[in-house]
Amino acid sequence: MSPLRIQIERSLRAALRRMPSVKSGILRAGEWRDRRRHAAWERDPSRVRALPRKMTVAITAACDQRCIGCKYGRDFMPGHALPTELAMQLLEDARDGGVRSVRLYGGEPLLHPDLPSMVSRSLDLGMSTYITTNGILLDRRIDDLYRAGLRAITIGYYGHGDAYDTYVGAKGRFDRLTESLQYVRSRYGSKIGIQLNYLIMRPSCNLEALEDAWRFCESFDLKFNTDLIHYSLPYFAQGRDNDLHFGDDDRDSVRAFVDRLLELRQTFPQRFTEAASSLRSIPDWLFLGPEIKIPCDAYKLLWVGADGTVQLCYVTFPLGNLHETRLRDLIRGPRHHDAARGAFCLECPGCHCERQHRIAKHAPSYRRYGSDL
Repeated sequence: MSPLRIQIERSLRAALRRMPSVKSGILRAGEWRDRRRHAAWERDPSRVRALPRKMTVAITAACDQRCIGCKYGRDFMPGHALPTELAMQLLEDARDGGVRSVRLYGGEPLLHPDLPSMVSRSLDLGMSTYITTNGILLDRRIDDLYRAGLRAITIGYYGHGDAYDTYVGAKGRFDRLTESLQYVRSRYGSKIGIQLNYLIMRPSCNLEALEDAWRFCESFDLKFNTDLIHYSLPYFAQGRDNDLHFGDDDRDSVRAFVDRLLELRQTFPQRFTEAASSLRSIPDWLFLGPEIKIPCDAYKLLWVGADGTVQLCYVTFPLGNLHETRLRDLIRGPRHHDAARGAFCLECPGCHCERQHRIAKHAPSYRRYGSDL
């Protein structure tokens, strides 16, 4: 991609952020196009092709927390981190392969010493780039990351105060997160966009916890997004007694929680990153799980693990390993297209990843959950 094209794309993205109605129209047109494509593919799955656009990279499996629901750094890829040279090569191949958006995460990405260099290189290649972090070390690393060009961060959120500390396995961590956010906002203000990813699990699915999170978002001017407790991610842990998941007796509390989310979104739409349709679908995903049959759009995804593993998505469809084969030789070939077809047809354990986009591209779900952006 030429420097001129990179600059043009960046300017267009900035202009669209200032014109939300135009951006909304473009998104609706894209959804309509994608629904037509998915309908055609459902009639004839042989037409499905891999179209990589988004890449998630676990640059290290190391983590400075011990979350109840996560195996990273313990039972999942312990001791692994992507060498910087390999990561730089990966970013170049991804750009050449059509990837437009890169998410750098872990484990805890702030523990990788060369994270700023990876951010800088990804942005120089013209790809939209952000990191997902627990935020504990953000105040110590944000200056280098800002100089590297980072302007977008997402942070996992597991409860307020003691509830957060209990989930991550250490006292004082919520206070550290607060201190980090205070530093970032005092130094950079709104120049850095920060999104809170609220994990909806049994301990956090109550109105009091939601109101605490909402006040937290307002105090630090954070965007609000929801993640759902998982049932098929290989690095997800079930909890000590499977106590993170929901049972039939939780249906009323989940419904009340979702209703409040929809009220907040109606009143403060600018703070939400996901459509109301995505929020309305939450009870079905939590209680039906893999029984929901919405075609997967992982054909647009790539996932790279800290040990160099390359997969179509977070859950499955392995393509190879970067320590053996460059990304450019793993993508857009027969194996990649077969994986994309298998994902679209749900030949996998199933998951709720990318649920907002899957709903928007599937006409029956689009009608069921609503079409508003």
